Amino acid sequence: MSTAAPEPVAGSRTHLAGLLVIPATILVMVGLIGPIAILFRYSLNQFIPGQFMVDGLTIENYVKFFTDPYYLNVLLRTVRVAVICTLACLILGFPLAYVLARTQSRFKNLLIIAVVLPLFVGNAVRAAGWMTAFGNKGAFNVSLMGLGLIDQPIEIMFTETAVLIGIIAVNLPFMVLTLQSVIEGIPRNVEEAAFSLGAAPAAMVRRVLWPLAMPGVLAGTILTFILAMNAYATPVLLGGPKFQMMGPLVYGQFAQQNNWPFGGAISFILMTATLLLTVVANLVVQRRYR
Repeated sequence: MSTAAPEPVAGSRTHLAGLLVIPATILVMVGLIGPIAILFRYSLNQFIPGQFMVDGLTIENYVKFFTDPYYLNVLLRTVRVAVICTLACLILGFPLAYVLARTQSRFKNLLIIAVVLPLFVGNAVRAAGWMTAFGNKGAFNVSLMGLGLIDQPIEIMFTETAVLIGIIAVNLPFMVLTLQSVIEGIPRNVEEAAFSLGAAPAAMVRRVLWPLAMPGVLAGTILTFILAMNAYATPVLLGGPKFQMMGPLVYGQFAQQNNWPFGGAISFILMTATLLLTVVANLVVQRRYR
């Protein structure tokens, strides 16, 4: 009697999968962790004008940041803008994502393309478009003045409002696409069962749809929050030189002030604050909806 060839054991498959992960792991370590480690080492050096950077082990760059009210205000402003933009993207994106996920129209692909299409345009180009709309002689003010609703142009450019609108417009497609992919995986008969048991639409969303869509909510909020915390082009173009956020502040230290140690410290503080706030929010939400 012939015996069948033995099937590969699970251990060999796991070993093979581990070998396939090694190249990507090395690439991440070299391309991501390596520069971060170098940046952290630079942040511990001392900056002396005319000498670029002096090797050392000092925390004076971090002390300078946390003892100067100007830099603390920049960090708080960045966190505030990122939180507002993330909440706005969630509020605006959830209904749109639900419609895209549940629609049976033959134009569904076109609707998804319409959401994705802004991602084909760079942030600087989109910010320049908002500049033409928000200027004193831009489309927004000209339209309102033409309708007789206002006598003087509304100052929108170089304000926090302009920056918020610009960042929300940039990040909203990421939120919509993340939520839409998760909501599509939720069986529709779960919603129908809630309605058949007498639940109102608001109760169905709060008690059924929202908890089931929580993985997408977490992924979308984390993504949009990180993008908002590290925004550069939009704050520079729509906020102007007087509206500082952490991204432009880092660029200014590296490219304009040539202060690499302090720029490295600001970069590391920005990265640490982003990670800590993301982890804390993730833990709070997971505990709430566990």
